[in-house]
Amino acid sequence: MKTIAIMNHLGTLFKEAPIKELQSILETQGYRVIFPHDTDDLLQLIENNAKVCGVIFDWDTYNLVLTRQIEALNEQLPMYAFASQHTLHETDIYELNMNIHFFEYELYAGQDIADRIRRGTDAYFDAILPPFTKALFRYVDEGKYTFCTPGHMGGTAFQKSPVGSLFYDFFGANTMKSDISVSVSELGSLLDHSGPHLDAERYIAETFNAERSYMVTNGTSTANKIVGMYAAPAGSTILVDRNCHKSLTHLMIMSDITPIYFRPTRNAWGILGGIPRSEFDSATIAEKVKQTPGATWPVHAVITNSTYDGLLYNTDAIKQTLDVKSIHFDSAWVPYTNFSQIYQGLCGMSGDRIPGKVIYETQSTHKLLAAFSQASMIHIKGDFEEETFNEAFMMHTSTSPHYGIVASIETSAAMMKGNAGKRLVRNAIRRAIRFRQDIKRIRQGMNDWFFDVWQPEGEALPEACWNLAPGAEWHGFKDIDENHMYLDPIKVTLLTPGMDREGNMQEEGIPASIVAKYLDQQGIIVEKTGPYNLLFLFSIGINKTKALRLMRALNDFKRDYDRNLTVKEMLPSVYNQQPAFYGNMRIQVLANGIHALIREHRLPELMFHAFETLPTMVMNPHHAFQKELHGEIEEVYIEEMTGRVSANMILPYPPGVPLVMPGEMLTEENQATLEFIQMLCDIGAHYPGFETDIHGAYRQPDGRYRVKVIKNTR
Repeated sequence: MKTIAIMNHLGTLFKEAPIKELQSILETQGYRVIFPHDTDDLLQLIENNAKVCGVIFDWDTYNLVLTRQIEALNEQLPMYAFASQHTLHETDIYELNMNIHFFEYELYAGQDIADRIRRGTDAYFDAILPPFTKALFRYVDEGKYTFCTPGHMGGTAFQKSPVGSLFYDFFGANTMKSDISVSVSELGSLLDHSGPHLDAERYIAETFNAERSYMVTNGTSTANKIVGMYAAPAGSTILVDRNCHKSLTHLMIMSDITPIYFRPTRNAWGILGGIPRSEFDSATIAEKVKQTPGATWPVHAVITNSTYDGLLYNTDAIKQTLDVKSIHFDSAWVPYTNFSQIYQGLCGMSGDRIPGKVIYETQSTHKLLAAFSQASMIHIKGDFEEETFNEAFMMHTSTSPHYGIVASIETSAAMMKGNAGKRLVRNAIRRAIRFRQDIKRIRQGMNDWFFDVWQPEGEALPEACWNLAPGAEWHGFKDIDENHMYLDPIKVTLLTPGMDREGNMQEEGIPASIVAKYLDQQGIIVEKTGPYNLLFLFSIGINKTKALRLMRALNDFKRDYDRNLTVKEMLPSVYNQQPAFYGNMRIQVLANGIHALIREHRLPELMFHAFETLPTMVMNPHHAFQKELHGEIEEVYIEEMTGRVSANMILPYPPGVPLVMPGEMLTEENQATLEFIQMLCDIGAHYPGFETDIHGAYRQPDGRYRVKVIKNTR
């Protein structure tokens, strides 16, 4: 971690000799000393190497220009300036407020200066470490003996077993020592929000522009349930985005509440669109309340922002107009939105509080920031009853939280603080846009086919969230509202041949599932696979190496596909599932076979119509599950679902968005939804290895799928 950069190519002995002396002393103290060639080299070094903990430079040569450039990258990075022509009396107050220390060039002062640099380094580490993580590090360093949980006792139990010792060596000593009990009082409590835990929550709230924040150690699925448990009492009515994650359905199963669903949109590619603005109108909501048995005016609304495919709402407008007491933005996929101007007005915590309303935002800190898996946050703006909210919090939170996950949440927040965090997000945006441009450039240079990218037309795309304007052809959505939905550039959707934006099917095509399986064998995991689209997340953890590796793999796929290699050569994992079936089948035969099935099922028509009319809600999800618990269910083949009430939610995964909710009945008006599910089943039945994981549908030995429905009562 201790790396010092020195800018001192001056060619004068009286300046170079003291610096060489200082270099020698710093190296004996464990510092790595490096010498950038010029200013640009130094700035690139700081930007790409987080372990740089200080910069030494000549004030006479570089002065305030360099300090401001360094501060723009990391305002807390210590700077050590040596001056001969200028004195401390000549520096202005701005310079003194910066994290800069001044020295004179003199021999035999190296030890004293090195001690000053060591203290500056210690102060830097202390400043960048957030409160809970700092307390946890301190506790581990103290090496206390514990006689409480967890049973591995800081890892010593693992070392008493051969297999345990292998486990210990893999994860390391600090991982074991930091896995501690809630009995450790000096770290406070996650459940009663005391001590360093409370300090961490305040730190996170400030970082994410919230009034209050909570850390959740078992994912945003749990964070969503916590918010819903508090905001929607049993017997109340809530508005729920039909694009909601299944965790919101689980909330409704657990709590006896009546949902009114916002009707979403899809385009021909199956990309998840947003909710039309008309769905938020009070008149529309009033009509739905009349049509829904047992419904009252909703007390709470849940909106997915962004959608899985990267569409963000104009949240400022929704907050002002939606007539409910509280609004929950499920922002699991966009925890970085507070750190770039392009997202202002498009996220839950944007702007000031709304009088008379409470705004919640849940974010998966682990998804696109740098926390451990299961790390999540709840942010709140507005007046709420903290004690009651905490009761809901404790209902879903373990009394033995993993302190490593807690520290990773806080550290992720610390990484995003100040200029360093803004730079991380800015670089992610630019890298995503550059990748998009490279795809377009390669495609334009091809005489035949290549992948396309879903984005506005034009070569010079601005660093912005791109408006899905009415009349624009690129997005493929019908009847979209002005200044309502925006595409996040970090979410990169690639399109494969086979269908255009209007939904016209081509004679031949390359289903995206084939590309995804090929990439998987190249060590590249796709986030989401649609019929003819692939979603890639260009988070802050994506570097040039990973982006170039993906580009190379896409080019390799085209080469191998055009050579028409066998399935065995291109997709050995698929071949190995059914060698007899695939035999010497060529990849183009496989692609066009799946493509023909999709054409047979009229995919574009299904995508446009599947959400026009939602299934009929016969009972709420809670009552449907209670029926299942009492055994009042039976199984039928999925094609026999029409007219039957589903006991479970039915959803293809990914994206994990329910097509049928518990307690809903498919009617003749919902045939598009049923046919879409059947299409997914047929592809898996015809082509082994291409089965879709459909939650709520159970594959039988004959390849058909059965679902659970409520028994008919007469």
